[in-house]
Amino acid sequence: MDETIRETLRRSLGTPARRWLLVGTLVVGLLAAVALVAAADPADRTFAELSGTVQSLLSVATPLFGILLAHDLRRVRLPILPTVLAVGLPAVVIGVVGVLICAATLVLTPADVAEAPWRFAGTVAVGSLLVQIVAGLVGTGLGLLLRSVVLAFLATIILPLGLFALLGAVDALRPAQPWLTPLGSVRNLLSGEMSALAWVQWLCVLLIWGVGLNAVGAALLSRRGRPTGR
Repeated sequence: MDETIRETLRRSLGTPARRWLLVGTLVVGLLAAVALVAAADPADRTFAELSGTVQSLLSVATPLFGILLAHDLRRVRLPILPTVLAVGLPAVVIGVVGVLICAATLVLTPADVAEAPWRFAGTVAVGSLLVQIVAGLVGTGLGLLLRSVVLAFLATIILPLGLFALLGAVDALRPAQPWLTPLGSVRNLLSGEMSALAWVQWLCVLLIWGVGLNAVGAALLSRRGRPTGR
């Protein structure tokens, strides 16, 4: 099992294409942070405001690492569970570097910043990691369900945003957004204003999009004779 875990972690960023994808993702995050700080009003130049946009942008690419890991299962006979968990490595790297990018951009900006630019910084930093981890798990889940890398990647954008928009279009259903959609919980996590209720809502999103989606995908592959890692 230890050897399997090491191998799957190596695969998560073990090819030049995946390393370049990681570098490109982080460069886009850096450019976005610089542009946002330059264009924002002083009152909006806070770590939470900056992280809200930058981490959300980075989370669009994070699922692709999960999709590629799931695609490995279709080419090579690998246990499912360690492969799914391996997406945590690129997700954490993206989350941590994103935090550093936002912090450095805010510190180094020559422009005026808000009166309390670091309010909720600790919670936002933790939330940034959680956002990227859930995004990565959405990628592995849809990668297990869909054979096409392109379709799986499009689904990581269309399905969560589509559900968010659908719930938001009906007044009676709008309160369900933070319970059922990643974007709803992302807003809470990256604002830094996390209550006990908001943490429960995030756990629901994790169970649905992180655990549930991967469990369904793993079950489908297991029927085809794939190992589950148990």
